[in-house]
Amino acid sequence: MTTLFDRGRLGGLELPNRVVMAPMTRVRAAAGGLATPSMAVYYAQRATAGLIVSEGVQPSLVGQSNPGTPGLYTDEQVASWRPVTHAVHTNGGRIFAQIMHGGRVSHPATTGLRPVGPSAVAATGDVFTPGGPRPAPVPRALETAEVPGEARAYADAARRAVDAGFDGVELHGANGYLISQFLSSNANLRTDRYGGPVAHRVRFAVEAAAATADAVGAARTGIRLSPGGTFWGVAETDVAELYTALLTELARLGLAYVHLEATAGEDVLTGLRRAWPGTLIVNPAVPMGPRQTDRSAADHWLGLGADLISFGRAYLANPDLVERLRTGLPLAPADESTYYTGGDAGYLTYPAHRYTA
Repeated sequence: MTTLFDRGRLGGLELPNRVVMAPMTRVRAAAGGLATPSMAVYYAQRATAGLIVSEGVQPSLVGQSNPGTPGLYTDEQVASWRPVTHAVHTNGGRIFAQIMHGGRVSHPATTGLRPVGPSAVAATGDVFTPGGPRPAPVPRALETAEVPGEARAYADAARRAVDAGFDGVELHGANGYLISQFLSSNANLRTDRYGGPVAHRVRFAVEAAAATADAVGAARTGIRLSPGGTFWGVAETDVAELYTALLTELARLGLAYVHLEATAGEDVLTGLRRAWPGTLIVNPAVPMGPRQTDRSAADHWLGLGADLISFGRAYLANPDLVERLRTGLPLAPADESTYYTGGDAGYLTYPAHRYTA
């Protein structure tokens, strides 16, 4: 049976193990969406992962969801990421940038712009702004002629990511953000070629992935999905049909991987494993859910056909997570109060395990 510590391949990369560091928002970017020296240290500390997927990186100003997040749409942002990718590579790691367009999950107080989405339907709940949480605004529904440009924004950011030294990119198609909004049956009320039946609702995701694969190569392009997830109030009808149709279309592109969150039942997810012929990453834990991914959950999903397993919160306080999993060492708990506070406390201050005689 495949284990977490077997070598693997991902696109053109050789991986020393099958542990993936999942993308996690940390809101530590500098003004202007710039990566920082602390971010270089943070990711380099975790470079023993088979693959690191960065925090969500906005492909445009209108695509920014939260304050304090980094971008990949200006030359200055590209330059700021180069020390980060260099530090990871110097420490022997591999890193993909997650390209995240927030769509309706944004606020003018953060970007100065009205958010856009597939339809003029607000997200559920409060969104983060520089002045604190505020109710999600009603987005502006994209005109049909505008939609391909938002799909190309992922490809434009991917080109910049490769220029910045990333090994590839992951499109954030999960958790209620723009791609997820187009897949949704309640956030997407369109009646044009991007809304309505399943074949139309998957179109935006496929166009974004195709444009990105064309821009940087399919072997450098992955996508993350949350089948059946309800983040920010999205709902999806016919989840198995929807995602089977999506994966069937994506399979024609030869992407490096699909990254699934365990937001649907195991029967649905194993059916999607059968529908997807390529490399599959599974995150067995629901983001911010009650349980974190552990070794037993990882082994279970490897047994069900996953090729790689992603760990999120476990990586926050355990920069040496691969070694801890390999040797059965206890995992240190993360301080939740420092998740999004900025600064180095709760970011760079978690040590590797110290052995005692």
